[in-house]
Amino acid sequence: MATTREIPPRKKEPSLKKVAAYCRVSTKAQDQLDSLAAQEQHYEELIKANSSWQFAGIYSDVGSGTTVKGRKRLNTLISACRRGKVDMVLIKSASRFARNTLDALKIIHMLHRWNVDIYFETEDIHSIHEDSEFILTVICAQAQDESESKSADIKWGLQKSFTDPESKYYQRKCYGYKHDKNGHLKINAAEAEVVRLIFRMSKEGASLSQIAKVLQEQGIPSPRGKAVWSRESLRKILNNEKYHGTVILQKTFVANCLNHKQIKNMGQQELYEVVNNHEAIIEDI
Repeated sequence: MATTREIPPRKKEPSLKKVAAYCRVSTKAQDQLDSLAAQEQHYEELIKANSSWQFAGIYSDVGSGTTVKGRKRLNTLISACRRGKVDMVLIKSASRFARNTLDALKIIHMLHRWNVDIYFETEDIHSIHEDSEFILTVICAQAQDESESKSADIKWGLQKSFTDPESKYYQRKCYGYKHDKNGHLKINAAEAEVVRLIFRMSKEGASLSQIAKVLQEQGIPSPRGKAVWSRESLRKILNNEKYHGTVILQKTFVANCLNHKQIKNMGQQELYEVVNNHEAIIEDI
């Protein structure tokens, strides 16, 4: 006779929450690198000490927080979240995450769709909570305002320096020059002869490719020590006013502190020029 036996369901072990941390500092200054190392140690110990959490890694970047582009480890973290490798991300503060409001909210929304929570320690906010978006928007906007204000201060300081003919910015080296003991531009005799050859050949009608070929045949290395001269290197030398004893500053500028893109100054900003700043290599203009 058949009998029935009741088999109780297996108890499902609660799965551990996969937790990672994201750390960032702005520069490679030693104090900031020390701060980064301390953050990394703090979060690794914090995550591993929680019996409900599984350590999912520490992701760290060194660089500006005004743009996501270029922050390789942040992008790697986002990829790990997308693949289900991370359930929650710990971050010291919203400003460490992003100083660009649009970028910050875009990432928060993306991770929210993947059910990934971001916990901002300083603000004590979980991004997964519906009421957190407004607060995070305000915090990120404030961080962006601070970045823009800091950028404006830096630009003002640079322009102030540009008005001083004794500014160190007028003594930046280029191929053909070296610094004397006072940090002023002084002709490098060997390189200056190469510069004169380039200008002479150009004046005689030689193309950039022809000039590069002659320099290679003569075994003259490029400014970067390469055997082959690029046409761009030659073009820069031929268009550089320094070889005539003049220096022009702010030939390019950053229009937007959020993307840090250098733009050629075509009259949008002031130019600063010092004539007879140093000895010329090319006398005739």
